[in-house]
Formats: sequence, C-alpha cells, structure tokens
Amino acid sequence: AIVAILGPGLINTVIAIAIVSLPSYVRLTRAAVMGELNRDYVTAARLAGATLPRLMFITVLPNCMAPLIVQATLSFSSAILDAAALGFLGLGVQPPTPEWGTMLASARDYIERAWWVVSLPGLTILLSVLAINLMGDGLRDALDPKLKNAA
Repeated sequence: AIVAILGPGLINTVIAIAIVSLPSYVRLTRAAVMGELNRDYVTAARLAGATLPRLMFITVLPNCMAPLIVQATLSFSSAILDAAALGFLGLGVQPPTPEWGTMLASARDYIERAWWVVSLPGLTILLSVLAINLMGDGLRDALDPKLKNAA
C-alpha cells in the first residue's frame, strides 16, 4: 500500500521497505533497553549522577547493539526479497535501472527458449539472501552472550 501511494522508483521502494520494517526495530530496541535498565551497572551509573542522555547513549545503548546488528543483517535479506518482489510486480524500480526483480519480470517471455535468462537473476537473489542470512546467524552466535556460555 505504501508503494502504491509513493509510486514506483528506487528511492520510493527503499522508503517503503524502511517504513514497513521500522516497527520491528522499535520493538526490539525497547525490549533490549527495558532488559538493560534493571541491571546493576545502570543503577550504579544513575547513583553516580549520570544524566539521562549519558545514561541512555553511553551506558545502555552500547549494550543493546548486539541484537540490533543481528536484526539488521537478517532484515537486510528480507529487504532484498521485498525489493525484488516489488520490481517483479512493476511497483519497484523501473526497467532502465537494473534490478533483479525487473530482470526476472522482463525475462518471463524468454523462459521457454533461454532458461538461463530467468535462472541467473533468481540464483543471484538466492545466493545473496542465503549469504546474508548465514552472516546474520554467525553474528548472532558471536554476539549473543547466552550462546557463549552454553558452549
């Protein structure tokens, strides 16, 4: 619905995907901050006279970055799929600009004679999303302290 309002184009596609994915970041950030506010080091910083901006940006937020970084890598692959789907439907990037979804849409007519014209952009999307998801899993394993203690 957002893309229909904004219209087709690269910038509008990026804005629409960002607007749609923003609530998940807000929920994750709020949950991480609420969990960190009950820790002893936050209470100690508060008793030491830390101001609210210093408490949030220097004390709490750096300890909340690990789940946000993992969420960013995993939602980046979702953004690639969303942009490709919008381009395939004709609502995303328009044909003079190269984009995987528009490449797949324009190659539909040639699928019976030249299967590789459709397969290569599809395979590129698959490999990109898989690589980014594997990187996100690796970052989660490296940054999550609960997984470090389990080993």
